[in-house]
Amino acid sequence: MDRAQKREMVSNLNGVFSDAGVVVVAHYSGLNVSQMTDLRSRMKEAGASLKVAKNRLVKLALKDTDAENISDLFQGPTVIAYSDDPIAAPKVAADFAKGHESFVILGGTMGATNLDKNGVEALAKLPSLDELRAKLVGMINTPATRIAGVLQAPAGQLARVFSAYGAKDEAA
Repeated sequence: MDRAQKREMVSNLNGVFSDAGVVVVAHYSGLNVSQMTDLRSRMKEAGASLKVAKNRLVKLALKDTDAENISDLFQGPTVIAYSDDPIAAPKVAADFAKGHESFVILGGTMGATNLDKNGVEALAKLPSLDELRAKLVGMINTPATRIAGVLQAPAGQLARVFSAYGAKDEAA
């Protein structure tokens, strides 16, 4: 990599740390190419991105950003997962870490908030934005079906009363 490419990489990473909703940092030592490809495709499906960069360049990119406090996480072979949705990258990273001992989540950042491993896993357990929207729509639809049921109930009760009177008159 020449100097121009390094400057461009630092600039891109600075944009990631400034603009991303969440950034997850992990060690990936021991993962083979197919496992990394699988992780990248999972991230892409979830709307997140994965980047392997030199720690020295990442530390330069972290300067003057809200995420500057996580620079101590960048030691050894690290990978950065990031997304605009604060749930997508942590969810995929935590799910992948369960199946691969070589992938170890170190921590991350969400805006100016630093996250440790437990913080990233807590974010991963939250429902995604699409799941929350589905729950909200379900909650909005539920009262409407209940109102329809309540409105139909008196008519059904009247029909049962008339039927009972009719059966009583026939028996007499």
